[in-house]
Amino acid sequence: MTATPTTRLSPFHLAVQVHDLAAARDFYGGLLGCSEGRSTSTWVDFDFFGHQFVCHLNTNKSAHSIHYNEVDGHGVPVPHFGVVLDMESWETLATQLKEKGVEFVIAPYIRFAGEPGEQGTMFFFDPSGNPIEIKGFSDMSRLFAK
Repeated sequence: MTATPTTRLSPFHLAVQVHDLAAARDFYGGLLGCSEGRSTSTWVDFDFFGHQFVCHLNTNKSAHSIHYNEVDGHGVPVPHFGVVLDMESWETLATQLKEKGVEFVIAPYIRFAGEPGEQGTMFFFDPSGNPIEIKGFSDMSRLFAK
C-alpha cells in the first residue's frame, strides 16, 4: 500500500537506546507527558503523541559523535526523530519546555517563513543524547509541499 495525503496515518514504532531507564522515564513521562505502556527491566514503551516509542536499556551507551547538517542556517543533528503537531500545540509545548528549562540545540523558531514548508521547529536531546525535533504546522496539508 502506498501512503497518500488522504491515507489515515498509522502509528509508527521507534526504538532507541538509552543509558538509564529512570532518566528516560523522567524525561519522556515527566517532562514530555508521554504515558507509559508495557515495560521490563530492560525496556519501556511510551505513547509518544500517539506513536509507540520504546527505550531499550544499553548501560554501555555513551556520547558519540553526532553529525550536523545545515538547514535554514542552523546545525541540525542527524539522525533525529520527533513529531509534527498543529501550530497551537507546538507553541504550547515550546512554552512549557522553555519554562521547564530545557536546553535546546535549536530553540523554537519559525523555519522557512513565507515558503511552502513554513513550520515551527525546535531541537533538544534526551538524557541519553538522542536528538528530538518537534515541528509545528499551521496547515498540515503543507507538510510535503514543495
